[in-house]
Amino acid sequence: MRDFGDVKKIVIKVGSSSITLPNGKINKSKVKHIIKEIAALMDKGYKVLFVTSGAVGAGIGKFNLDKKPKELSMRRALAAVGQVELMRFYESLFYAHDKTMAQLLLTKIDFVDEERFNNLKDLCEILMRENVIPVINENDAVVINEIKVGDNDTLSALSCKIIDADLLIILSDIDGLYDSNPKQNSNCKLISTVNSISDVEACAGAAGSELGTGGMLTKIQAAKIATEDGRHMLIINGDDPSNISKAVEGQEIGTWFRSN
Repeated sequence: MRDFGDVKKIVIKVGSSSITLPNGKINKSKVKHIIKEIAALMDKGYKVLFVTSGAVGAGIGKFNLDKKPKELSMRRALAAVGQVELMRFYESLFYAHDKTMAQLLLTKIDFVDEERFNNLKDLCEILMRENVIPVINENDAVVINEIKVGDNDTLSALSCKIIDADLLIILSDIDGLYDSNPKQNSNCKLISTVNSISDVEACAGAAGSELGTGGMLTKIQAAKIATEDGRHMLIINGDDPSNISKAVEGQEIGTWFRSN
């Protein structure tokens, strides 16, 4: 068993590959189970911040498209429409568990500008004091390269700084970090514990999923940010949302990046 007895504040990140169907639309059944898990953690006294992708996927459903478009302008339009749909869906699910959520759409400038970052910290402190869960996404509808975080793995690691989180949990479409690509090598082995980021950077690979922005590389970059700040990070399989509570309990699932 892993010892997370001192963990009080948790950031949970869910990516596009974990909450969307193969056609890009939102997997509503799975999302319901994820929100149920988050609500259960809150009922146990944990403070949770939720980082989500999926706005474009929700937009695909709203526009009734068959797949994710390649045109940037169309993806931005889908993000603008889909963000509303996604938050409406989340709000209804949290409400069913007697929970209130708040939406925060961020860019890199919210983390690098000291005044904006301090305002963000103050806001989230108030929200959590009132038992409101902040739900964060990048503002994909309007963000430009100069102020873009770029991927929600990194966004989740940066978001840990907002609430001084103890643990970051990233939901993936595989069981964790392997010593080689499990989609290409059936003999690969799951890495249970990572004590040093430099030991595993070569395992990441650069190829991501069709729906996501990046693969394991961005998750290892997120782990580097989190662990250097003294936080634990877990990569677990989001196909079974009950892995969230199991991981927090200390069950040895996924890959654990130990804090420095």
